[in-house]
Amino acid sequence: MSDSPDRERLILEFRRVDKDPSWPMPARGSEWASGLDLAAAVEGEVTLAPGEIRLIPTGWAMALPRGYEGQVRPRSGTALKRGLTLINTPGTIDGDYRGEISLAMVNLSGAPQRIARGDRLAQLVVARVELPETVERAELSGTARGEGGFGSTGR
Repeated sequence: MSDSPDRERLILEFRRVDKDPSWPMPARGSEWASGLDLAAAVEGEVTLAPGEIRLIPTGWAMALPRGYEGQVRPRSGTALKRGLTLINTPGTIDGDYRGEISLAMVNLSGAPQRIARGDRLAQLVVARVELPETVERAELSGTARGEGGFGSTGR
């Protein structure tokens, strides 16, 4: 399958928050990678104790076009090898947010984990979202499942 030349080109605008003018922009690790790698923009390094949660800056803010969201997901290698992941995954960046992208990291390993400046910790996937109108109804349309909740379809 080849790239479609008639596909709409999506432009993401980034604003540098980090003071280092050489701090690299989020980028794909390979040509067809779905996500842009997000790296730790910490001063030096920080250590997360087992079970500790800490907000890690990335050094970048961005402007998403209307009708898009940013999904922040853990990098699988970082999670598998180090036990570092995101506490809320995927994290959602709303289209109207213009602040710094930060990562709510948690250490799920049994040992302290150091995060150094430049460590790739997460990835940013951009996806279209519907922006529906909402209405209140006295009754909703029926289905076979009805109000069956958690675990109700596995019987």
